[in-house]
Amino acid sequence: MVKNLGLGTGRRKTSVARVFVRDGSGKIVINGIDVGAYFRTPEFVTIVRQPLMVTAVENKYDILINVYGGGISGQAGACRHGISRALCQVDHTNYAALHANGFLTRDPRMVERKKYGQRGARRRFQFSKR
Repeated sequence: MVKNLGLGTGRRKTSVARVFVRDGSGKIVINGIDVGAYFRTPEFVTIVRQPLMVTAVENKYDILINVYGGGISGQAGACRHGISRALCQVDHTNYAALHANGFLTRDPRMVERKKYGQRGARRRFQFSKR
């Protein structure tokens, strides 16, 4: 039986990631797919791996992530947030490094809702005097 060392929930925009940290060799699996295949651009793969680089545990744990909602940018941020929270649960000495880099802060920026009588969230319809 595989034992989870740490659990973390990460959120960003409208994405939610559930992260499970296990002993292993450094594999990251997102929704059953390898991280490189799931996030095709290297920038997003780097964002997901940042907490592991900061805490110097890149080849120590296997990470299993279930992520849903939002787009790829939000999902990458949610994965980073969840991994950071899970690593804190595994070893509390990781907290200082992760907090200093801002990985434990939930980024609250979301798309503002569209208001009635307007074209968008803030954009008005064109005014006609005559």
